[in-house]
Amino acid sequence: MYKAELIVDAKATLGEGPAWDAKNQVLYWIDIKERKIFIYNPESGINDTFELQQSIGAAVPRNSGGLIVALENGFHFLDLQSGKLTVIADPEQGLPDNRFNDGKCDANGRFWAGTMAKDGTGTNGSLYCLNTDLTVQQMLKGLGISNGMAWNKQNQTMYFIDTPTNQVAAFDFKLGEGTISNKRFVVEFPEGEGFPDGMTIDEEGMLWIAHFAGSQVSRWNPQNGEKLESVTLPVANVTSCVFGGPDLDDLYITTARDGLDEQDLQKQPHAGGLFRVKTNTRGSETYFFKG
Repeated sequence: MYKAELIVDAKATLGEGPAWDAKNQVLYWIDIKERKIFIYNPESGINDTFELQQSIGAAVPRNSGGLIVALENGFHFLDLQSGKLTVIADPEQGLPDNRFNDGKCDANGRFWAGTMAKDGTGTNGSLYCLNTDLTVQQMLKGLGISNGMAWNKQNQTMYFIDTPTNQVAAFDFKLGEGTISNKRFVVEFPEGEGFPDGMTIDEEGMLWIAHFAGSQVSRWNPQNGEKLESVTLPVANVTSCVFGGPDLDDLYITTARDGLDEQDLQKQPHAGGLFRVKTNTRGSETYFFKG
């Protein structure tokens, strides 16, 4: 049984989107509602904070340095030295009630990021792909809460979570073209265990999924839909996870205080913290944006 260790008591309102920078051996993660990017250095234990002027859905490292971020007003480059934001594109300019929610790069360095309504209702969300030539394509529409994604090692399957469906979808993925097709469902979340949120994949092709309102991260076999094991956390709202560390066997887990009342917070003082678990498996790398 895995035991999660609290490493940063950040008390994040909506901690999310961890991304491992193997080049610099640091972890980027965010607080969507407080408009913050955190940079956690495992060696020093320091968790630096970078504040923005708009809410942030995802931040991932960029090959040429800095980050690419999906903000309330679309895709931007962020220079961490100067704090300068450079606008790339805003695919949802006409949808002021939407925001970006989660994002990740594929092995060819394209940045996939999805949207949702700010109040979490309806099906007005979409999944976009920002190509390395900085063009944007809408890949999926009619989503409730665009969330976790992962690709298998062979880059032939993409996994994706639209949280309200309580399922993980799989698509045939063509790495060269960056296309997805043949949607099917491979994991069904059990009743009473919360909602599927962020997700990562290990080198054996097993999915690790955060349970929002479910106090755990669970590991699943997408070939047969079987739940294999889980990491229990002392907080209800578990939002996402990613593998990091020199050997990619440290699972970093983000959590949230959002939606908890005073009573809940008394029982869960570490809600919104960053947790870590040493696993028996190696994870997949966090790909950098190549544009």
